[in-house]
Amino acid sequence: MSEEKTPLLQMQGIKKDFFGNQVLTDINLTLHEGEVIGLVGENGAGKSTLMRILFGANMIRETGGYEGEILLNGKKVQFHSPFDAIAAGIGMVHQEFSLIPGFTTTENILLNREPSRKSLVSDIFSDRMNTLDRKKMEERADAAIRLMGVDLDRKMLISDMPVGHKQFTEIARELSKDHLKLLILDEPTAVLTEKEAEALLSAIRGMAQRGIAVIFITHRLHEILSVCDRVCVMRDGKLVQDVPAKETDIPQITRWMVGREIEGKSEAPKEDTARNSSARTILSISHLWVDMPGETVRDVTLEVKEGEILGIGGLAGQGKLGIPNGIMGLYQAGGKVVFNGEEIPLNSPRKCLDSSFAFVSEDRRGVGLLLDESLEWNIAFPAMQIQNKFLKHYLGGLIKWRDDAAIREVTQKYIDELAIKCTDSRQKARELSGGNQQKVCLAKAFALEPSLLFVSEPTRGIDVVAKSLVLDALKRFNRENHVTIVMVSSELEELRQCCDRIAIVSGGRITGIFSTSESAEKFGALMLSNVI
Repeated sequence: MSEEKTPLLQMQGIKKDFFGNQVLTDINLTLHEGEVIGLVGENGAGKSTLMRILFGANMIRETGGYEGEILLNGKKVQFHSPFDAIAAGIGMVHQEFSLIPGFTTTENILLNREPSRKSLVSDIFSDRMNTLDRKKMEERADAAIRLMGVDLDRKMLISDMPVGHKQFTEIARELSKDHLKLLILDEPTAVLTEKEAEALLSAIRGMAQRGIAVIFITHRLHEILSVCDRVCVMRDGKLVQDVPAKETDIPQITRWMVGREIEGKSEAPKEDTARNSSARTILSISHLWVDMPGETVRDVTLEVKEGEILGIGGLAGQGKLGIPNGIMGLYQAGGKVVFNGEEIPLNSPRKCLDSSFAFVSEDRRGVGLLLDESLEWNIAFPAMQIQNKFLKHYLGGLIKWRDDAAIREVTQKYIDELAIKCTDSRQKARELSGGNQQKVCLAKAFALEPSLLFVSEPTRGIDVVAKSLVLDALKRFNRENHVTIVMVSSELEELRQCCDRIAIVSGGRITGIFSTSESAEKFGALMLSNVI
């Protein structure tokens, strides 16, 4: 009888605390060569922290390190930086991007591993005078991109890319490494459409066949069952289950994640304002074009009814994200936008905010948050700056000073309502998990008490329980505050659950608007009808 092969990875007795707050307790995890495991859990369960320990993230060392041991091929290792982990054959695609905006796709994929060419000058002086071999760089970048089965522009700047393309660039960078043994994927499909996600799942299967082990973190549980050999469930910093994927199902995984049955909330029926002939048009968009790289809007004409939730869906790169970004002035736009009978000037973010618009961006870290400020400051500051809320007035208004008690009160209100997991309201936004950062972005918009709310990808990177909470919060905010909402999402079922009507964008244009009762096949046909 042959001896069992030594595991590629063993994490034994891993513990970690942040300033006395225990976030990981006695984690034991084993992974074999070519094996794919799905690591799941609610936001804040400790998944990303565990992977940061494995990848040698600087924040782990800077916060006192960790307890326990990591063995790679049976030998104890301790990574003092991500460079140590990379040298050992470990790659990681983070939930938040780590790309250089001013570099192209190819340059990012091969960063610090660029092939070079000798020249007469380098022969005389030193190898430091070598030049980049651009042809080989493009060939290697192409090979990595082909492994994913997607179409990326090798010469496009990262700063010009939509978020889905940035995600593929991150993954291609790891796949281009010759010595890769283990790849950690932290929410890689959160910004992808179903078609793009399936391409990535195929790439993961291909990696496993080539002997590369994968740790796959996602909240899309059907993806876990589709591609993984084992499912590892974390809850409250502990590994509570480790089972073969074929022996479980989504309801069971969900119960393990939350430690209880998920109870569906019985929302009151929503008044059907969208299909009510008496509902007036509150927002009129005519011939809108937006120059948002990767999400170009060419000619969008659309009417939004007062009090409705209008969904905007479509494949990545077809323009759906460009609509709110253009109207809110984040990218150059043209056309005509009329709100409540008054034309709103484009390319002027302040005019939109003064008109009682609010926007939850799909880019929570780049646009949505002040990462090094407290939750209080993140949630209250826009309303303070734009609407003079949360301020004390002295000498007849000549002197204004922030009202700390009011700021703390409104922050605590949304911490409770959105179940934001944090130590307290003064914690920095950077220290929260991705899903909880997304909730802070929503809270910031809610605190503005807008008349019209644009929200893009509101549940990106959020677990199954938090997703239900966030969608319920949007519906409640719409109903109780009579706020009109325009919701952009890559997930059709999410739109069908929340919205009164759904507009599909393809080729930078609206290809159709239907009620949520229409078949998925009809929506799918619309998405593909004008693809560019």
